[in-house]
Amino acid sequence: MALPTTRVLAVLELLQSHGRISGPELARRVNVDVRTLRRYIVILEELGIPITTERGRYGAYMLVAGFKLPPMMFTDDEALALSVGLLAARSLGLAEAAPAVESAQAKLIRVMPEKLQRQVHAIEETVKIHFAGATNTPSSNAALITLTTAAQAQQRVYMRYESGQHQHTEREFDPYGLAFRTGAWYTVGMCHLRKDLRSFRLDRIEDIKLLEQRFQRPPGFDPLEQLAFSIASLPRSHAIEVLLRTDLKTARKAFSLAFGLFEHTADGVLLRSSADDLNWFARQLAALSFDFIVHSPPELRNELKTLSTRLQTLAKTSRT
Repeated sequence: MALPTTRVLAVLELLQSHGRISGPELARRVNVDVRTLRRYIVILEELGIPITTERGRYGAYMLVAGFKLPPMMFTDDEALALSVGLLAARSLGLAEAAPAVESAQAKLIRVMPEKLQRQVHAIEETVKIHFAGATNTPSSNAALITLTTAAQAQQRVYMRYESGQHQHTEREFDPYGLAFRTGAWYTVGMCHLRKDLRSFRLDRIEDIKLLEQRFQRPPGFDPLEQLAFSIASLPRSHAIEVLLRTDLKTARKAFSLAFGLFEHTADGVLLRSSADDLNWFARQLAALSFDFIVHSPPELRNELKTLSTRLQTLAKTSRT
């Protein structure tokens, strides 16, 4: 659950931006029940915020007329950039962000001129950002907060973890950074159980605690790049090596982030990868706009020949 302070501030921002808002709607916006909302209203009143309450089943709340907190000021470009960022934040699979997003969006709307408000509303109504399969559990919310704190302070953590094969382990871990990929949050760093770099999904962390020990993050460490490397290096049924007749930039653009490892050579780009399904891998290669040579395994060449024959047959059929 988000910190109460975050939700209280979200209530204040919504009151400032809406003027009058019903209790049930206000509770829905900050993701609490109506009884908890009443406690937040009391907290605001104790802080000296003048709030008028309309009683009854469909009662509402509003700030006393004329009361305003000093607004934050943004340029038009800053406000539009923040609005798109907040839109993306709603799709990242973290319930913790909901009240903070509402609060920040309300603050932005309050300080914008009317023309910019229309532009921001247009973004909200017409732009959709989809992070396929984004995972969210209460443990991943708490883990994200702990791990970002630990990574920034370069502070070790204790972690209890459940693997994809449902194995439970305990370890000390130095979180070098975090990354979001294919619908899930990961932390990447030094695992003291395995004595090597490892990556862990946050939604599989069962328990996590800050420890006193400190660590030194390697200079220039990129958690997303390391995550891609670790996923591409997972052992699968078939080891694959393909020479791509193109440059490194084009090769990386043609494949997904974790498709394999790319190495520039005098003849092109050497792709090292692995797969359980060679037919699927052959289809990925067949879609390339540049030439390639399969070094290994021979079975991949056979899959490409089979695919080529099938496509030729379909082409002849379509002409007739």
